[in-house]
Amino acid sequence: MDHAFGQGRAFALGVEEELLLVDPATHALAPQSSAIVPRVELPPTDGKVMHDVYEACVETATPIADHALQAAGWMGSMRGALREAGATLMGGGIHPSAALGDAAHVDAPRYEEIGRQLRGLLRRTPTCALHVHVGMPDPGTAIRAFNRMREHLPLLQGLAAHSPFWFGGDSGFATARAQLFRGYPRADVPRTFAGWEDYDISMRQIVAAAGVPDYTFLWWDIRPHPRLGTLEVRAMDAQSRLDSAAGLAALVHGLVIDGTLGPPGDPPPREVLVEGSFRASRDGLDARIWSRGALRPLREVARTALDIARRHARDLGAEDALEGVERILAEGNGADRMRAAHARGGMDAVLELLVRETGAG
Repeated sequence: MDHAFGQGRAFALGVEEELLLVDPATHALAPQSSAIVPRVELPPTDGKVMHDVYEACVETATPIADHALQAAGWMGSMRGALREAGATLMGGGIHPSAALGDAAHVDAPRYEEIGRQLRGLLRRTPTCALHVHVGMPDPGTAIRAFNRMREHLPLLQGLAAHSPFWFGGDSGFATARAQLFRGYPRADVPRTFAGWEDYDISMRQIVAAAGVPDYTFLWWDIRPHPRLGTLEVRAMDAQSRLDSAAGLAALVHGLVIDGTLGPPGDPPPREVLVEGSFRASRDGLDARIWSRGALRPLREVARTALDIARRHARDLGAEDALEGVERILAEGNGADRMRAAHARGGMDAVLELLVRETGAG
């Protein structure tokens, strides 16, 4: 498989966020992507605003950044450019009260192909995630980091959980998006790979067996991205607070860098991580997940991960970005804030909170 590993800066950072478009008055989904995206005025050096599958969703991608603070600055600029183009934005994993089937799709060949494959699964409701890319110096390092980063997926999912409500009711999960997304084929926690050759052979076989154009139709929670030369972490809900997105990006950045160092270790089996992913998506910050040979409170696991990531963030000059994760641990994640808003003022309060936080920059 052709790849771009080593062609860019090793360990550079890129962040993609998917954001919902909503009506400014009612905060209902607004299928306006085809109208909004062409109106966005943004220099190419400041990032890229794109369509996603859904007309009520847009995707932004930062330029290649040195660290999460720099990436967050571009993310804020792109949110601002979207607002200037007429968008009202809502961050979070899914719209809390959209009706089942309120999911118009963008007219584009890739999305038509995805629609043919997923059918009713793609017509339920838009889902939005935060994706973090870290540049890899070579294929072997990419697979080593991939293998080690898998064990952090449940933690990241619990920290980022930001979609407790679906179709107007409480799902009982901290992230309903994760459960909806699990219904897609190839949307899973992958196994480890022995090396680049093992990955390359497996990708060829999976792509052929699925009858899909290429590996980008594998929607794993984490995946090497040979075309971009990165490792891409995809397990997290989109965020309304920009500081939360920056903190999560900084945490991922530090953990990925650390995952390229030292011996490969003994990553947990896929089945253990799948169970941890379910527990984290259900219980959020209150989850107990498997770590270091035992079930441990997610908050304890987060402290250990922050200690690891902080060393690398400090070297990058981006330690302050991790305050976004500290704030999550202190004040609650998006799911906690949404449930507190609902207790105060019902669904209207939830929608107002998400729009206000997303617009705050």
